[in-house]
Amino acid sequence: MTRTSAEPAKRLSSIGMIAAATLPGTAQLLTEGGDARIELDAITGLNKYGCAPLPDPGMIALGSSTASIISERSYDAAEGLRMRLLASGAASDYAAYASEMNRTRCELLSLCGISEGSGVDVVFAASGTDIHLIAAQAFSSGEKLQPLVIMVEANETGSGVAAALAGRHFSSHSAMGETVTSGANIRHAAAIEVVSVALRDANGMARSDAAIDADFVALATPAAEAGRRVLLILIDGSKTGAIAPTADCVLQLQQRYPDRIDVMVDACQFRIAPQTLRAYLQRDFMVALTGSKFATGPTFCGALMIPPLCARRMRRHPIPPALRAYSSRGDWPADWDSAAPLDQIANFGLLLRWEAALAEIRAFRSLSDEQIAGFLRAFGAAVQDKLQRSPLLDPLPLPSLERGSLAEADNWDHIPSIHPFLLFYPNVAKGRSALDRDQTQRVYQLLQADLSTRKMFGSDSTIGRIVAQRCQLGQPVACGHRDGVPVSALRVCASMRMIARASADGGREMGSVIEQTISAIEKAELLAHTFARV
Repeated sequence: MTRTSAEPAKRLSSIGMIAAATLPGTAQLLTEGGDARIELDAITGLNKYGCAPLPDPGMIALGSSTASIISERSYDAAEGLRMRLLASGAASDYAAYASEMNRTRCELLSLCGISEGSGVDVVFAASGTDIHLIAAQAFSSGEKLQPLVIMVEANETGSGVAAALAGRHFSSHSAMGETVTSGANIRHAAAIEVVSVALRDANGMARSDAAIDADFVALATPAAEAGRRVLLILIDGSKTGAIAPTADCVLQLQQRYPDRIDVMVDACQFRIAPQTLRAYLQRDFMVALTGSKFATGPTFCGALMIPPLCARRMRRHPIPPALRAYSSRGDWPADWDSAAPLDQIANFGLLLRWEAALAEIRAFRSLSDEQIAGFLRAFGAAVQDKLQRSPLLDPLPLPSLERGSLAEADNWDHIPSIHPFLLFYPNVAKGRSALDRDQTQRVYQLLQADLSTRKMFGSDSTIGRIVAQRCQLGQPVACGHRDGVPVSALRVCASMRMIARASADGGREMGSVIEQTISAIEKAELLAHTFARV
């Protein structure tokens, strides 16, 4: 992929008055201050997820488990902040950046119902993957024995997460603009052992909660008893919407080994209600969030919420020098003296992406829990009905979203908002055969294009209308095998933006939103049916 923007380092400035040279156009800034995943292809003008840094109202956005096109509301918010920065007269880029990041920190906490006096700290980062790197290195600081991190399988989280947790680079350049080698050890990084637990069996079927919990216990117990520090990562919202291990399992391990076990909740999808988020923090769990999944902000922007007790432990040691390539001093709270070794760099791309995300979160937070739950139930019922009635689509069983004794069961976040499904094509001998992973990836890409001129779809006007629609679904997730064929699941996803739109004006748009969603599924079905000729 060819980069079209300037080197990130050129926009990551620490001195001088804010000027147009530091703050180019909003669209360009939105693609800077991250890693290769947000760069634009020189030919298509899109990043690897098919997203441009400009609004595209004609795209049906159903891929919030992966990435979303920026909305006009979000873009206007980012552009407004850019103009305010240019007019601010700040003494330096960094001073303006640190001030705005602190404002962003306060607003994010407020939108999550967390008071400034709660003692919860927020660290910002360029992505959820960066957050995993930062959390693992910070929690490992000062340890004599090799720390252990236990996570769920990579298929259900980010592709670079395991490398980041282990202290390895996960892209060709870092958020602070350094050119690096993906997979190589980060200089001065703590050596961390990372192990994973499978959520699915070889056939792609979900393993039981009891089996997953047992694996976490079996891995954590001997390490903690040997005096090693252990970081358990509970994922609340995996790629297919699962929660694992159970909250009760993690609570029991934490209570058994309070001085050895730390917990981070990977809620990077941000598909959790404020009540659930606060419940995690009250249990002294760190929580990783992003503004670029369920919140539909532009790719990518991450935040790590750190509860008071955990923050006090982490403050005892200087921030590891390994994080200098991935984190600015301004990304950390001003009173974290231990973050002083980090460079004072202004990452305006990250700041604008968070500003864009906050615009979506504000609109979503204006809704009642009843409105959100009502939409998610109607959306889920329509999607599941469509998937189950199609002979060429096979919905994966939806996971239970119960959180045991941790949180109330009547929050809207116990209702699934990610609906994964497999695709099949007609087979005379077998009735149907599963599309393999490469074929599913091709369908995923074709969904984003207007196919109305393709002769294979004939002249039927209804079919022509369906295939003309451009749709983004969640990118394919590997889900084992079907009849010996390695398969992946596409995902139909609800989002904050979608729910806010559907709930406006007394829910007048709900029918239209659901109708568009069903049409996108029908396009996937048509592509599966004719795949041999595509």
